Amino acid sequence: MNLFNKLLFNVVRSPVFSLAIQDGIKRKLFFISPCKAITCRTFALSSWLNKDSSSSSTEKLDLDEWKHVVRSVSQEEIGEKTAENDVDSHLAATRDLVEMWRLLGRAVPENISEEQLKILMENPTKSSKRKYLKFLAIKEGIKRSQKEKREKQKQIRQELKTNNENFELKNTFLKRFWSRSEDLIFEWRAAQSMIFGQPLVFDMAYENYMSCREMENAVKQMMESEGVNRKAVDPFHLYYCNLTVDGPYHKEFIKRYGEAWDKLFVTATEKSHVEIFPQNQLVYLTADSPNVMKTFEHDKIYIIGSLVDKSIQTGVSLAQAKRLNLATARLPLDKYLQWEVGAKNLTLNQMLQILMVLKDTGDWMKALKFVPQRKYSGFVNPSSFLKFTLDTRKKTMLSGKTTSQEKASNQFARNSFRQQMQRKWWEDVS
Repeated sequence: MNLFNKLLFNVVRSPVFSLAIQDGIKRKLFFISPCKAITCRTFALSSWLNKDSSSSSTEKLDLDEWKHVVRSVSQEEIGEKTAENDVDSHLAATRDLVEMWRLLGRAVPENISEEQLKILMENPTKSSKRKYLKFLAIKEGIKRSQKEKREKQKQIRQELKTNNENFELKNTFLKRFWSRSEDLIFEWRAAQSMIFGQPLVFDMAYENYMSCREMENAVKQMMESEGVNRKAVDPFHLYYCNLTVDGPYHKEFIKRYGEAWDKLFVTATEKSHVEIFPQNQLVYLTADSPNVMKTFEHDKIYIIGSLVDKSIQTGVSLAQAKRLNLATARLPLDKYLQWEVGAKNLTLNQMLQILMVLKDTGDWMKALKFVPQRKYSGFVNPSSFLKFTLDTRKKTMLSGKTTSQEKASNQFARNSFRQQMQRKWWEDVS
């Protein structure tokens, strides 16, 4: 009996036991009542284990429940440690595999981050792992060559500066146009487009349809689209809809833009385009649509799906548009181009450039020049198009009326979306 009392005294004084008691009290696993009211196997504890109770009351603890709590806590700690050890062991094994392939002379990057190792672990086959490592090696080589080129140019500039220190400066009657001044002009136009410009929506509801490399390509194409739009004479008002915070799109944008992400003249929102704009004005542009786009309409809001799929998943964007009951359209590539090779899917920056030319000129021949020339052999019967334009010009000269094509070619057309918004804004101000 004395031996049992000593063991019980040591257990009660241990810090692990006190933590287990507090955890059990919070979860209401223990019975707290007078000793006579409990018939199960219990023992009395001192009042210092429960600071909330009064000094006169005693506490009762079920030994079976206490054992269960202690075992569950220890099992959770062991499970967390084993999970961390498994991840670390997999990363170490993947790193050893990369080192082994480097010794074998395969295309492997010299420096590989932990994120890239995790992406490499997700690849199921050896061939996919080799392709991903080759992609990283090529990317690293391009960055290295660009860095060396910049250093050489910097060295050449320093040598020219040291050699030309003794020469006198020459006067000129032309004022130098700095690149910063040009950037200010572009930023002013982009700021105006956020008030008066025609909206153009990029739908970012395709996070689950792309791999990491496809996501990087999509964000890269959107960055090129934003740069082209910013340098345009009459830019669009870009909307990034369905952009979840801390999602794959958002993380990639912050990774590439950095601090400049908060200074862009674009509207990024988690809302859907259906919640922002009237449904009858929305037109979803997709290559799978049965409807062919005939002319560019300034009162419509066009939507481009931010999807890059090398495997060409047909019908994804069309299903998205049908689910939202939106009108769809596709570019008239068969009507104007002699298509030869490849799918009729264009990149995001090519779509924006085509829409930009259509908005400014309304000429399909000029707009479709942004389609890669490797995909088509030429335009369909250019002489017939020339004859058609000559006939229409003769008719307009006789009737004294301008055609819709010539109206669209005028950049500041009266019925343009920009001037309508400007008139509305001035009316509200006045």
